[in-house]
Amino acid sequence: MSPMDNMLCPNWSFERIRDHARMGWQRFADRCGSGSRRLPMSRSVSASCRRDGPRHVLHTAGFTLVEVLVVLAIISLLMGLVGPRVLAYLSDSRVKAASLQIKGLTGALDLYYLDLGRYPNSAEGLQALIERPAAAGRWNGPYLKANVLPADPWGRAYIYRSPGKHGAFDIVSLGPTGQDGDVGNVTSWQP
Repeated sequence: MSPMDNMLCPNWSFERIRDHARMGWQRFADRCGSGSRRLPMSRSVSASCRRDGPRHVLHTAGFTLVEVLVVLAIISLLMGLVGPRVLAYLSDSRVKAASLQIKGLTGALDLYYLDLGRYPNSAEGLQALIERPAAAGRWNGPYLKANVLPADPWGRAYIYRSPGKHGAFDIVSLGPTGQDGDVGNVTSWQP
């Protein structure tokens, strides 16, 4: 049996690899090759390491408690470092999604203005973009592709005011808190 045959044995124990490194190729091959002489090992093995014969069967399996605790500590450290950043990206993405939806509603309101010469009033609301209001003679809608008013990323309806305090109309998403006038609100007049 050549040293390369021994190298191909998939079930080498740590002790066998250590002995290989200490003894060198020839002495290791002489010691392992015939199967008559065994390496000093703390674990029992069933046969020699030849490719054509039976394989070593180690009677140890699983992980020690210390190994499991080390892995859990590493995972908890990673979650402690990465978790807050992921949550920050999630909240930022909701704000960006609300801003994009407000821009889409603003574009639909501009098309409504081009057809009727006015924006819908607060009583008609954003519903005027998908259903013809009673006083809309030249309504050429629906002005939204899905024929459904989108909810903001937090699941609430957008607030529409016309005339608005900051322009011809105001569109407001109440943000994560759901409170009007809060710092987290997403509006049509703020970039």
